Amino acid sequence: MHATLTCMELYSHTLICGLVFIATIATIETLLMIFREEAEVSAPALGEPMDLMTALQVVLKKSLAHDGLVRGLHEAAKVIEKHAAQLCILAEDCNQTDYTKLVKALCADHNCHLVTVPSAKTLGEWAGLCKIDSEGKARKVVGCSCVVVKDYGEESEGLHIVQEHVKSN
Repeated sequence: MHATLTCMELYSHTLICGLVFIATIATIETLLMIFREEAEVSAPALGEPMDLMTALQVVLKKSLAHDGLVRGLHEAAKVIEKHAAQLCILAEDCNQTDYTKLVKALCADHNCHLVTVPSAKTLGEWAGLCKIDSEGKARKVVGCSCVVVKDYGEESEGLHIVQEHVKSN
C-alpha cells in the first residue's frame, strides 16, 4: 500500500518540523548563554586573588561553552590517547583504585597535565552534569570522577592561574 500526502499535510508536517528545529536551536542558545554567564559570574571581584578551584571552575565552564570538555573515563581515555587533551581533572574521592590508576597512567604516558579536585559531585557540577533551577542553583548534580579539557575556549584569568599551577607541578 502506497501512502500519499496532500499538499496541506506535507506543508503542516514541514511547518511542525521547522518549529521543533527552531525550538531546539533556541534551547541550545539559551543553555550556552547560561553557561557563559555563570563562567563570568563565578569569577571573583576585581583586585581579589583567584584560588585554583575557582580558576578551574571558570576554565571548565568556558570549555564547556565552547564544546571542548569531555566527561567520563571512556571519552577521556580516547581523547588522551589521541594526544588531544590539554588538561585532565580527577576527583580525589573516587573509590575505584583501578579507575584512578588508569587515569594517572594515561596522563603520565601521554604527557597530559593532571589536576585533582576534592569532590566528584563538585566536578560534575562544574562540568555541567546538573540541572540549573530558576534561581541559578545547581540541582540533581551527577558526580563525575574524570574530566578532560581538549579546548580551553577563550582566555581568562582563570586559565592563566591553572596554567601556572600546572607548570609549577
